[in-house]
Amino acid sequence: MQSTKRTLIRLLAPLCLGLAFGTLGSTAAMADDYPSKPVRIIVPYTPGGFNDTLARTVGDRLGKLWKQSVVVDNRPGGNTVLGNNLAAKAPADGYTILITPLPFSALPALYGSKLPYNALTDFQPLVWAGYTQNALVIRPDLPGVTNLKELIDYAKKNPGKLNYGSTGSGSSNHLSMELFMSMTGTKMTHVPYKGSAPAVMAMLGGEIDVLFDNVPNLMQQIKAGKLKPIAVTGTSRAGLLPDTPTVQEAGVPGYEVVVWFGMQMPAGVPRPVVDRANQDIAAILKDPEVVKQFREQGVEVVASTPEAFGQLLQKEVPKWTKVVNDAGVKVE
Repeated sequence: MQSTKRTLIRLLAPLCLGLAFGTLGSTAAMADDYPSKPVRIIVPYTPGGFNDTLARTVGDRLGKLWKQSVVVDNRPGGNTVLGNNLAAKAPADGYTILITPLPFSALPALYGSKLPYNALTDFQPLVWAGYTQNALVIRPDLPGVTNLKELIDYAKKNPGKLNYGSTGSGSSNHLSMELFMSMTGTKMTHVPYKGSAPAVMAMLGGEIDVLFDNVPNLMQQIKAGKLKPIAVTGTSRAGLLPDTPTVQEAGVPGYEVVVWFGMQMPAGVPRPVVDRANQDIAAILKDPEVVKQFREQGVEVVASTPEAFGQLLQKEVPKWTKVVNDAGVKVE
């Protein structure tokens, strides 16, 4: 019996090795042939804004590099859930890429069991593209408030009196304020708007008193003296606002919000295809012309490995889940 087993092993071993090497060879060939048809980049927002800029900048250059059509597909709706779900359910062949910004990490807490995908298992992280900061701005005529400490003091003495704007539940500016209020023991009234521009206009019109928003979105009004920046959300000062302290510097130790932008694919894409896409996208992002273009918009390029972006998501989802749950944030 043992002799028969040994004979079978000797006979089957070359076949098994051949199958293994054949599989490796076909997987490697898949990466060499990729892409062999048009690629789609899903942006879960309307055209305009940095998420769209990221998709179109990378998509245009990928199209030239790959000699394939790279189509930007704007799919807004459902607080980005519509576009995210479309990407999650797409074939795992490397021909669908999803633009993934910070609010992605708050959706599991906001929607719970109603979220039609699993944020941490239904996607393959591809690249952490870059990051920016939010700035905290106030109306220049806000009585008795000229800095962060005075804002905190006023908000504590007048709970709910100050109105703060956002671009909707789960947006980076909404989450920035919810984290800020939880860490400072303050309470302000949330007024959501359908985008950054309407929120800024509301502030100029006196409808709201305070606003967190991406630094680039606020610069025109800051330079015009119509909005006063009192802090930024990173651990270091923003390049476009070098005289504005971080929230930590201004008196809230441990506060940090990195407004990141990334890309993912559906889970299950063969690793050689993921690596090929990552390497080509990272090379585009590191191009000096792209670095300069993004920096002028207040965005610093990262161009990470898939693993680094995956590690960021593993950290951010529980962080924002806690913020959302502690604040009792609901989808509006």
